[in-house]
Amino acid sequence: MSGGVEGGTRVGAGGLELPPGDGGHEGSSSTDAPPGAVSLARPMDAAGSIGPELDWGADAWREVRTRAQRAGRAYIWLNLVEQRLRAVVAAVLRPVYEPVHGDDWVVAAAGPAGQEWVQRAVAVREVSRRKGYLLDPADDNVLSFLTLPQLRELMVAHWPCFEPYFDDRRDVELALDELEVTRNVVSRNRALSEAVLSQAERASARLLEMLGAGGDVPSARRLPVDAVEDLVGDRYADVVAVHPDRVRLLRQFPAEDIFGGARRLDALGIGLNLLVQNFSGRRLVRLAEAGCRVRLLFLNPASSAVKRRERELGLKRGELGRSVEMNILHMRRVRSRLRDPAAFGIQVYDETPRCTAYLVDGDGTDGVAVVQNHLRRSRGMEAPVLVLRNGTKVVKPGEVEEGGLFPTYREEFEQMWADSRPVS
Repeated sequence: MSGGVEGGTRVGAGGLELPPGDGGHEGSSSTDAPPGAVSLARPMDAAGSIGPELDWGADAWREVRTRAQRAGRAYIWLNLVEQRLRAVVAAVLRPVYEPVHGDDWVVAAAGPAGQEWVQRAVAVREVSRRKGYLLDPADDNVLSFLTLPQLRELMVAHWPCFEPYFDDRRDVELALDELEVTRNVVSRNRALSEAVLSQAERASARLLEMLGAGGDVPSARRLPVDAVEDLVGDRYADVVAVHPDRVRLLRQFPAEDIFGGARRLDALGIGLNLLVQNFSGRRLVRLAEAGCRVRLLFLNPASSAVKRRERELGLKRGELGRSVEMNILHMRRVRSRLRDPAAFGIQVYDETPRCTAYLVDGDGTDGVAVVQNHLRRSRGMEAPVLVLRNGTKVVKPGEVEEGGLFPTYREEFEQMWADSRPVS
């Protein structure tokens, strides 16, 4: 017996209580149902509904967007590595196998050990052909359907062919190992942590350099070119990074990376703490002795502008002025230790300070700038920071190149320098 009735409630064979039918519905009652039928409760109105909650709250949306952003960055790096590795494999192995095997040279290169995965790639290629997924004729080949691990298998199996092009096989394999974790996470749309993403970006950059695909941006030594910047940098003029404050800037872009190895350094600001307090005088001496020309432009500590700035920041009278004066004295001591003090200029200005700008190698295409605009209630350590790269803005075909922010701040420095007074 499939079920019984106890007190008007239908009971299934498993002892589970089933909801009664809608007795209030006209023309129907519990006796109208055929034998063995199960009555279902009608959906309740929204105010009294029960069941799973389908709406996402703000936290859920924030989490899913974070996942998408990280996965997107990782995908760009993985895509670049895979395309570069595919090109390297083709350049090395095609001349070996194609003269004998023709279009089947990838199948021949895979050999018996790779027969299973290469045949799977052949099958996927045929399905893509039939369904019209091959939008570019250049992708109508088996090599385009191999994954990153399969391309690695081809390289490892034929390492003597690749060895002349690489310094160390172990470095290549270690970088690919690090990418495998990220590749699996991204391909399955799982959560990607910030630490794993950073590891993947470092491994990708290292692998692309080993594969001979390093960027040709002159300033890449000082400020590495990010894959996302390289692809969508034209949307943001020459701004390559934005940091909420100077603390976060220095975590990702230490003072040594900013100023070390510079051949020209121009700085405009109030007290220039980013340079004076984070880059030692001994390093500045070595930098200048190596040929770097330095021009430092401070706000005059005795000017009325300093007093106004002190009131804006709620500082005690003379506090900011003494701090700027100490920085100037420190830079004078650095200058006094140089064989050519004329290459180390120190000047002061009396105008209202509008920005702080550090221009490194600003006279060339490899220039990098760190700039901050002054806010009424925020000290320099707390103000937002822009990092600019000179001469690398992407210009699309048919577009007219427009100047970025770098030349604007460089021009501002030159005008301020011309109107300022030297410090003896």
